[in-house]
Amino acid sequence: MRRLAIVLIAAPLMAAAGLALASSASAAGSASASTPPDGSAGASSTTVDANDANDANDANDATVATAADLPPVDVLQVSGLFDGVVIDAIDQAIDRASSNGSQALILQVNSGGAIASTDEMADLIRRVATAPVPIGIWVGPSGSARLYGLPAQLMGVADVTAMVSGSRIGYTGRLLDLTAADGTPITYDLGAAVDRLRNGSLSFQDARGLDALHLDTPDLGVPTIRSMVAVMDGFTTRDGITLHTLSSRVNDEGQAEPTATLVRFSKLGLFEQLMHTVASPPVAYLLLVVGIALLIFELFTAGVGVAGVVGAACAFLACYGLAELPARGWAVALIVIAMVAFAIDVQVGIPRLWTGVGIAFATLGSWFLYQPLPGTDLRLGWLTLVVGIGGLMLTFIVGMPSMVRTRFATPTIGREWMIGQTGAAIGDIDPEGLVVVADARWRARVNRATPVRAGEAIRVVSIDGVTLEVEPESGAARDYRERRTEGGRS
Repeated sequence: MRRLAIVLIAAPLMAAAGLALASSASAAGSASASTPPDGSAGASSTTVDANDANDANDANDATVATAADLPPVDVLQVSGLFDGVVIDAIDQAIDRASSNGSQALILQVNSGGAIASTDEMADLIRRVATAPVPIGIWVGPSGSARLYGLPAQLMGVADVTAMVSGSRIGYTGRLLDLTAADGTPITYDLGAAVDRLRNGSLSFQDARGLDALHLDTPDLGVPTIRSMVAVMDGFTTRDGITLHTLSSRVNDEGQAEPTATLVRFSKLGLFEQLMHTVASPPVAYLLLVVGIALLIFELFTAGVGVAGVVGAACAFLACYGLAELPARGWAVALIVIAMVAFAIDVQVGIPRLWTGVGIAFATLGSWFLYQPLPGTDLRLGWLTLVVGIGGLMLTFIVGMPSMVRTRFATPTIGREWMIGQTGAAIGDIDPEGLVVVADARWRARVNRATPVRAGEAIRVVSIDGVTLEVEPESGAARDYRERRTEGGRS
């Protein structure tokens, strides 16, 4: 019964977390097929973009063969808000590209902004601007991709930049005033789009028309990574490095056949992806709700078990995610207060006024939980809110009271027979605690000012819901049924 209750309480909310993860992956346009990357320590897999299947008529994508004589190009897939995990991954990708002989590193980016500090983002921009290998940024892989906030400033310092048609960049804010390690000022090249990007966004066509992109591409944009690599051929960076990504060879029929350099894909490792996912708005919220709900459940089961461990882990991860995200402290406090309000009515086993207070506070705290980022509203989606708040209502109006009544119920019909029964205190009862009566644990409360110490004998004098009112056996009042029995015998 205990395990079933844990599943019933956690399943709806964990399912919501899964839905949030699935929607995030869908929005990021993650690719599917994979093979191990070459020399990408700490990376997870090599992928082929799903859009490649639709590029049969793209002349650039005719280069399907690999040119072994050309240095490879590394690609790091980055999606979601820029946090410390993403920044570390980009730093490591630059080091790998430099040490593994790559001729360039492309960052495949889809991000609504940064939750890392301004200093961390400044270090990242400086690192990209002074990287030992050319850095390319491709905003993709789908037309819904975005690059907003401080991460969009990377477009001004990267060597090569391109976008998928339909994607947008912007809301850069004031460009950071940075210098390299040798004191040389870092310059941004965003063409005539600097002012429009500061407080607004640009489509691919607008960015291309204002010379904000560092790559001469057709009006259709750069639909795939393979296209990005192809159009980089012959491009000369600001440091005078010319990229060579295409070559040709003679096939078995004696005809010239275009070939492309090896492209090595990588993305966040398993642990890094976990922590990056935890720092996403819907997941952090749902982990907080699940964690506190399971801890309350464990409190009312009078023990420490699976629910307590899982709840503590979820609460810990939620604290990490909320600390990374721009969460409003008062909104988090409202959610915690709502949980306390729910617990008050769980104590008596009947939803009353405090349940309504909990629903109101949980709804208010959930709606205003996150502060918006430039160009990106972090407010929770309707699906997350419905499942989160609906799960709380289902848990604390139906699930938890039923569980408590079942947990502390007896196999017989009625509990009046317990009045007058004796037992022992498991711990100090001052004024509440636990007792053992009829070989079962019960929550108890003394009906006198004098506390009962651990191990002392007690007598049940009344029952309030699922709580026994007890008093010390020594000097306790005896039940009228016992007095009647003794009077009949005499």
